[in-house]
Amino acid sequence: MASVASSLVTDTAPARAEGRAAPTREQLAAWRAFLRAHATITRALESELVTEQALSLAAYDVLVQLAEAPDRRLRMTELADAVLLSRSGVTRLVDRMERAGLVCRSRVENDGRGVAAELTEAGLRRLRTASRTHLAGVLRHFVARLDADDLRALERISRRLAD
Repeated sequence: MASVASSLVTDTAPARAEGRAAPTREQLAAWRAFLRAHATITRALESELVTEQALSLAAYDVLVQLAEAPDRRLRMTELADAVLLSRSGVTRLVDRMERAGLVCRSRVENDGRGVAAELTEAGLRRLRTASRTHLAGVLRHFVARLDADDLRALERISRRLAD
């Protein structure tokens, strides 16, 4: 597949592929480096959390999102948007987390169909413990590899991409 993509682009100017502009080799190299870096760091953080805390990175993210939310509570749809999972994926994850006592579900007032997830005290304790592993990993796999200028530039670029 890479050879097909490579043959569609030149080194400096976008090529035409099926009537649309295609990225240059340099642009594709930047894109692929971004994807590799994200995947590498995410895999390392996930592995450490699972090994040391028996907690997935997605579950950790749910705990963080709920801890930072007003009243430690979010509608399921808001939670799905915050953690970038599908609604069904969040529902299954919250099911497992609810069975473990980390979150609970409740009805949303004035909304007969609305359901919210709320962080329990056990979930907050679990987050505090898991944070030690996760934040040490962020320092080791991300922060330590970049200088202050790199971090500022990456934050600026990432905010632009996320907007």
